[in-house]
Amino acid sequence: MKFVVIGKNIDVTPGLKASVEDKIGKLSKYFDEDTTAHVTLSVVREEQKVEVTIPVKGTIIRSEQSSSDMYVSIDLVEEIIERQLKKYRNKIIDRHQAAGELADYAPADEAEEEGIKIVRSKKFEIKPMYPEDACMQMDLLGHNFFVFINAETDQVNVVYKRKGDTYGLIEPEV
Repeated sequence: MKFVVIGKNIDVTPGLKASVEDKIGKLSKYFDEDTTAHVTLSVVREEQKVEVTIPVKGTIIRSEQSSSDMYVSIDLVEEIIERQLKKYRNKIIDRHQAAGELADYAPADEAEEEGIKIVRSKKFEIKPMYPEDACMQMDLLGHNFFVFINAETDQVNVVYKRKGDTYGLIEPEV
């Protein structure tokens, strides 16, 4: 497993880098040798934050944790990623048995506000997958929605979390 360790508002000392490689390296049994873990260490006020992103076979394993000590944050993020990997492995095995409820999408009011300002933009590779797989990916990322290409229809769809641990699917009308 390879590591790319970046520091924001902090110098990445050899001790910090060794700690990251030691803790996250314990998880290398789940990954190929050429897998790269992207780790960002940052400090904002008294918060020591660690963000880890690991792309794996069309999926992204991601976690971020913060505490008052960077080494504690590294330990926390390692525990979360290991839990995600175990959950991912179990969901792959049970994928066909566990189907989330998909509800119809009701459009919200489309009132535009003046002064809307986009402050962040992301680009990512979009791959065809089934809605159940997209829900699993969304859970692994810890997001409330996920954009994907539906493998059945070849159209861009969105899955989203609903109250009561259910999921919604947004499909375009043709």
